[in-house]
Amino acid sequence: MEEKLKLYGFNNLTKALSFNIYDICYAKSPREQEDYIKYIDEQYNSERLTNIISKVTDMIGARILNIAKQDYEPQGASVAMLIAEDGAAPRKRPAPSAGDTILAHLDKSHVTVHTYPEFHPETSIATFRVDIDVATCGEITPLKTLDYLISQFDSDIITMDYRVRGFTRDVHGRKLFMDSKMASIQEYIAQETLDRYDAVDINLYQANLYHTRMLIKEPLLQNYLFNTDIYEIPPKERLDISSSLRREMIEIFSGRNIYGSSD
Repeated sequence: MEEKLKLYGFNNLTKALSFNIYDICYAKSPREQEDYIKYIDEQYNSERLTNIISKVTDMIGARILNIAKQDYEPQGASVAMLIAEDGAAPRKRPAPSAGDTILAHLDKSHVTVHTYPEFHPETSIATFRVDIDVATCGEITPLKTLDYLISQFDSDIITMDYRVRGFTRDVHGRKLFMDSKMASIQEYIAQETLDRYDAVDINLYQANLYHTRMLIKEPLLQNYLFNTDIYEIPPKERLDISSSLRREMIEIFSGRNIYGSSD
């Protein structure tokens, strides 16, 4: 915000960002598909995910209160982080023992990330999905982290939802349901990033709900072949693979089956 609003007491607005990315890969043989899943699990294990969302926390000016992280068998990982606006004092709580599941009251805010690598043996296409949720209270906002999050993953399709809930009051007692003016999530993404994607907005301004979808414009086939060089593949097969990958991306972007399947 260029000018800070003068509020009465604490800013009670809750701002929630849900950020989802999809990375698509062509892995023809069962061995390639299994190797792709192993590669993703190594590249995006809970330790690296923790580093990524720790940076997110730093970017929004918050402080980490607690971290829980877990890698899964056969694949996937999760990290949950409780955060507070910088300067808020954390309450003392007993340390969890190994294997415990913790349900905690959030002091101010939280960040979570979950990964979902998967493949289907009949399509030769493997998909890696990441779900990141950032919920903040007070003046801090998660929107400024979008460029960083996009850069940390191979993002072919991106979906983002942003919602502002509750209200706060100015010094005159007038209720404020938004503390900044915005028309689109795209306002918070660098133009250089937007130029690489086709983007669509679906917004409900009356409800302070914002939704943006982004689809990579010019995918290069070599970037989608796992452990295979493009020149090892005949030209016609290259075209078939490119078409198959693009159809997969368009269906995920659209949120429905389009090619050869009923809705």
